[in-house]
Amino acid sequence: MLGKALVREWSGDEVIPLTSRDADLRDADAVGKVVDQARADWIILSAAYTDVDGCETNRELAFSVNRDGALNVAGAARRAGSKLLFLSSDYVFDGKKSSPYETDDARNPQGVYGQSKAEAELGLLDALPECCIARTSWLFGAGGKCFPDTILKLAATRSTLDVVNDQRGSPTYTVDLARAIEQLCRKNAAGIVHVTNRGDCTWFEFAQLLVQEARLKTEVRPVSSKQFARPAPRPGYSVLSPKSLDEFGIEMPAWQDASRRYLRERAGSGTL
Repeated sequence: MLGKALVREWSGDEVIPLTSRDADLRDADAVGKVVDQARADWIILSAAYTDVDGCETNRELAFSVNRDGALNVAGAARRAGSKLLFLSSDYVFDGKKSSPYETDDARNPQGVYGQSKAEAELGLLDALPECCIARTSWLFGAGGKCFPDTILKLAATRSTLDVVNDQRGSPTYTVDLARAIEQLCRKNAAGIVHVTNRGDCTWFEFAQLLVQEARLKTEVRPVSSKQFARPAPRPGYSVLSPKSLDEFGIEMPAWQDASRRYLRERAGSGTL
């Protein structure tokens, strides 16, 4: 989702979209070859193994892609003289705070996915200290599997929907994230930055807004996480503080506004 948005939204520069067909992140030689050929000013590493539940049963794959693959890209970037922006996650935190996480809060991931991302962060900061690590959360957008897409499809065929109401975070629209990433690169950002849409909500509140804005008649009902047991633990609270992004003079729109634009995008493409 994010890769597609980056290609669509970036302007004024040559953008080279690479996929796993061009180079498997786990293959350092293949990664080095495509990076050497591109000689890009910036490399945006948005690729990852993001199946949070799948990571629990595929630990080796999670670390080989999310950690080792990131380090392969960092090594290639260093040799080519390219700057690197790495996409990380709110899952590097344990979710036990009740106020927004700052960039220097301690990492304490509770699941394999978060562990692989946390170790990638540490490895990147060691191997390429000038890199930019952009943590984001609850990503949604066109062209990929995401929470709003699932909710809208279910709501189209069901009279009621039960949605978790004890996990709180910040939904982030791929279009807004892509635009923020472009600005970070133009400002030669380095270090850790939190990049999410403004505000926060629970999954229930997110679903409720989507159903209402789409003018669907489905009743959305709040339930607890215990009623939806999943293989991987989810942070109960993973709101990321915008202070680090504010320092670059970048302001993200509110998640409600982002959700409405996402719905208009779907309607415009005939998928709503």
